[in-house]
Order: sequence, then structure tokens, then C-alpha cells
Amino acid sequence: MLLRYRQLAAVAFALLAAIFSTQVFADELNAANTSWILTSTALVLFMTIPGLSLFYGGLVRSKNVLSVLMQCFAITCLASIIWFAFGYSLAFGDGGSMNAWIGNLDNILMGNIKEDTMAGDIPESVFALFQMTFAVITPALIVGAFAERMRFSAMLLFSALWLVAVYSPITHWVWGGGWLGEMGLLDFAGGTVVHITAGVGALVAALVLGNRKGFPQQAMPPHNLTMTVTGAGMLWVGWFGFNGGSALAANGDAGMAMLVTHISAAAGSLAWMTMEWVKYGKPSVLGIVTGMVAGLGTITPASGFVGPGGALVIGLSAGVICYYATQAIKQRWKIDDSLDVFPVHGVGGILGTLLAGIFASDALGVFSGQGYNEGMNMASQVQVQIVGIVATFVYTAIVTFVLLKLVDAMLGLRIDDEDETMGLDLAEHDERGYDL
Repeated sequence: MLLRYRQLAAVAFALLAAIFSTQVFADELNAANTSWILTSTALVLFMTIPGLSLFYGGLVRSKNVLSVLMQCFAITCLASIIWFAFGYSLAFGDGGSMNAWIGNLDNILMGNIKEDTMAGDIPESVFALFQMTFAVITPALIVGAFAERMRFSAMLLFSALWLVAVYSPITHWVWGGGWLGEMGLLDFAGGTVVHITAGVGALVAALVLGNRKGFPQQAMPPHNLTMTVTGAGMLWVGWFGFNGGSALAANGDAGMAMLVTHISAAAGSLAWMTMEWVKYGKPSVLGIVTGMVAGLGTITPASGFVGPGGALVIGLSAGVICYYATQAIKQRWKIDDSLDVFPVHGVGGILGTLLAGIFASDALGVFSGQGYNEGMNMASQVQVQIVGIVATFVYTAIVTFVLLKLVDAMLGLRIDDEDETMGLDLAEHDERGYDL
């Protein structure tokens, strides 16, 4: 009888231990959050291939469409390997005495990431992969600035160096425990990390390479706006993962981020379309999709901190201000940022980062956000936002310029005049995407 009781007690203890261990595991791993970030990761990768590839591919001339698609695809592969090898460790590692500025190489080749390694309540493998998709799209955005005139080999080397020397450190500053994050900078999904870095990098690249042959006298219209609109739709859908996934949870923050993202995109589209309609008498397809991207890029840093009313103002502001920035860059200053990367992403990122510091206030009535962190008010928060903008702008500009000059000395940045006239599809890849 005593043996039977002991056996029953052992079974009961085993059941309790199993239940307890399951509860602990459930507390550590949140399946809903993990599922959402897995989905968001796929959505953000979808933004680059095929979204950005098609968006950019339709905007260039037909003799260069394959080169743009190839550049986006190759950057996706290259950035993924660099992020795996050491980029993730530099961005999110604990840099010790240098932690304010850069991480370390302790997690080289992601050697410390196992199946059960956690980042909060999701697997670190999921978090690292989600962040990898951001590292992929950021240098790919810069492609639009030097489209139709940079050597493919130079593009690869520049993108690799830029990812290590610009993207990884600034990611650490903002999201990896660095000095801007500690200061309290509000950048939910990449206003500084993605859009200002890409926009400023694009502007510097356009200036260093110089204008395309014939610009600005010769018109260089998009060869296939149908392709561009298709890519734009993919970007809009993918941006839900970009901003909503940055909550790193399936919760109200993610839901609000998606809501304000959609509102800002719609408002930006209509604002840009209206500006063109008033000025030229007709609304353009190119204008409405460009306004969409401006609205999406501008809401990105604020998406986790503002409400729907604030998102409407941010989107409308993006459509108007980025429109005028595009006009100034191309028509007044004659800078050949081929696909308007700086006036859309750079200016949008600056505007959104600044407005995040305003509309995060919980005292703006229908335009209120979630409120400031402890010790912050609107004046102090806006000051922090400005510091983040200026630091990101200056650092990116200087390092990008140095890298471009280095690559130019090593490989030569620009194709020769004959190849530019022929087009990069044939000159660089010996292939043709469309009949010329």
C-alpha cells in the first residue's frame, strides 16, 4: 500500500513539474508575439524584393531596368551575409566601454544564437532576422540616387562598407543601447536609422557621382509606371510589418502603429497628388505613389508614439514638404538624385523624427499620442529629436563621402560615357530587360 502511495505521489509530482515547466516556458516564449514578428519579417523582406525592386525598376529608362533589379537583389544577398557575419553583433552587441557608440564582435557568425536563445519573449533568431530585413532595405534605398551610372562592382563594395561603417553604428546608437537611445530619442521604426541614413547617403552619392548625361536638359521619364505602381502597392502592404513589427509584440502598440501608418500613407498620397493637380492641372500616377512613400517614410519614426489624428497631420505635411523638397533638389539645385531618395526618404525621415517629438504629447486633444517618457516634456523631447537628426545627418554625410572616395580610388565609381549611353543592362550584365 505504501509503495502504491509513493508511486501515485511520484506521478503527481511529475505532472505538477510538467505543468510548472510549461508555464515557465510560456512566460518566456510568447507564441503570439513570435508569430507576428515572423510575419513582419516576411513583410519587410517583401518590401525590398520585390517591392522596392519593382518601384525603382519602373522609374528608370528601359535600358537600365535590369541593373536596378540586379542591384536590389544583390544587396539583399550581400547585406544578409554581412549582418549574419558581424553586422548584427556590431549593432546589438554590448560594446563595453564603447557601448555608447558601437557593439562588439562577441556574436560573430551569430554563434551565440541557439534555438532557445531569447530576445525578450521572442527567439533571438527571429529578432536578428527581423533586424536583418532592415539592414537589407536601407542600402537598397540608396540605389535610387545613383541609378543608371554606377559600376556594379563599386556598388557592391560601397554598400558593404556603408552597412558596416554607417548603418550598424547608428543602429546601435538608437536601438542597441547606444547614446541616442539612452538620451531618449523617439524612433520607433527607423526615421534616423533607415530613412535619414539612406536619404543623406543618397544625396552625397548623387553629388559625388555627378549628374547623368543630359540631366537636367534631357527628359528622362519612367519607362514603366505600371511596374512602379505594382511595387508601390507592395511597399504599402510591407510597411505594416516594418512599423507594426517594430513593436516586437502582437499588442496595441503594433495595432496603433499599423493604423497610423495607413492613415499617413493615404494622407501623403492625396496631399502630393493635390499639389501636382493644382500646379499642372492634372493629377499624376507618379505623384500619388511618391506621396505614398513620403507618407510612409515620415510616419515611420513616430508610428509607435502618435495617434491617428497626429498621423493625419504628419501624412499631409509629408506630402506637401517632400513635394517641394523634390522640386528644389531637381529644378533649383540641379542635383540628379535620380529617383528622389533624399527629398522623399531623407526629408521625410527628418520631418517625421521631429514631429514624433511633438505629436507624442498627450496634451494635444484629438492629435495626442501616448505621452512622453518620465522627465520629458515637449520642449526637451524636441531638443533630443533635433540632436538625433543632426548627429545622424552629419555622421552619415561624412562617412559616406569618405567611403565613396575610397571606392572610387579602388575601383572607379562611374561607368564611362559609352556604357552609360548603351545602358547598364548591356554594359554591366550583358542582358536586356526590354527591347530598346
